[in-house]
Amino acid sequence: MQRITILGATGSIGVSTLDVVARHPDRYAIYALTAHSRVEELAAQCIQFRPARAVVGSAAAAGQLGALLSAAGCRTEVEWGEAALCAVSCAADTDVVMAAIVGAAGLAPTLAAARAGKKVMLANKEALVMSGQLFMDAVAESGAVLLPIDSEHNAIFQCLPQGYGRVPAAAGVTKILLTASGGPFLKRDVATLENVTPDEACKHPKWVMGRKISVDSATMMNKGLEVIEAHWLFGAPAEQIEVVIHPQSVIHSMVSYNDGSVLAELGNPDMRTPIAHALAYPERVASGVAQLDLTQVGTLQFEKPDFKRFPCLALAFDALRAGGTAPALLNAANEVAVQAFLDERIGFRRIDRVIAQVMDELPHGAASSIEAVMAQDALARAVAERIIAG
Repeated sequence: MQRITILGATGSIGVSTLDVVARHPDRYAIYALTAHSRVEELAAQCIQFRPARAVVGSAAAAGQLGALLSAAGCRTEVEWGEAALCAVSCAADTDVVMAAIVGAAGLAPTLAAARAGKKVMLANKEALVMSGQLFMDAVAESGAVLLPIDSEHNAIFQCLPQGYGRVPAAAGVTKILLTASGGPFLKRDVATLENVTPDEACKHPKWVMGRKISVDSATMMNKGLEVIEAHWLFGAPAEQIEVVIHPQSVIHSMVSYNDGSVLAELGNPDMRTPIAHALAYPERVASGVAQLDLTQVGTLQFEKPDFKRFPCLALAFDALRAGGTAPALLNAANEVAVQAFLDERIGFRRIDRVIAQVMDELPHGAASSIEAVMAQDALARAVAERIIAG
């Protein structure tokens, strides 16, 4: 029986994880569930899965959650704050940590799980984007098992040979091919993107996601962050990572080998597939996802991304090549700019301009410690807010 902590239980990844867990009560049990402010949703999850601990973002939310659980006769212990998140991530009673908190807020508890040698199911891109070498060092030193949950990175993981040692040449790997749907604006006239509304940006053609990640998909910053993540997960330099637009979202990613072979992982676009793969790895369990019928899919299309349409993707490649704290600056500026867009403080096409200005204005330091990374994160946020306000 594997005992699981889910960081970000009320988000789309957390909900999908609980769906898979519920299908296999003989294999998995929930140790802890966390959410920032969705108290009612978290209470319902606690009542169903009866975790030992639940963590929320504030004392007020903890009070609300405690009252709801008490009324339902649920004895889950309620805690709040970052320290509590880290505590449930490295607790002796948890075996597996699903890291699904969106943004920089997920870094500390995810790193705590890695340092504690847990099986880490990584759905939080920012942990690697912000602190790649530090995070991978923690995994290596503790003996943690790191399994990617993003559908693209999970697909690559499945297409690589077992025991792959993050050295592409040694495994005959010539290229990592990350597929991307292109989001809701793949064919829209670029001149009209200035007028995009938040609701339009959040209408992804294939995936159901939170609003921040949906906007990242519309700008293709999500793919840019995945490029940086792929570098750290698989040891490939920027020159060996290629993004391919694939609107059908059937091929989740590919690996090209020096003998001319290209291995691909295919499936219906449903996050329960990579979640089930990582939960049971190296075994396989049912995920609840329907089998792919290629005769119904019909045609698979591919094209190169247009960096004029998707300048955020180019900015991410630039940050990866720059190294150091550049990816942390990129991520922080993006989080601030996307929130400003969702709050209707800036237009859609100002997102990439704000990020570019932050990257130009701030020097890229060495990512020598988590403290250094978080200091650069805070500085980039302050500069982004100043640019937006000005």
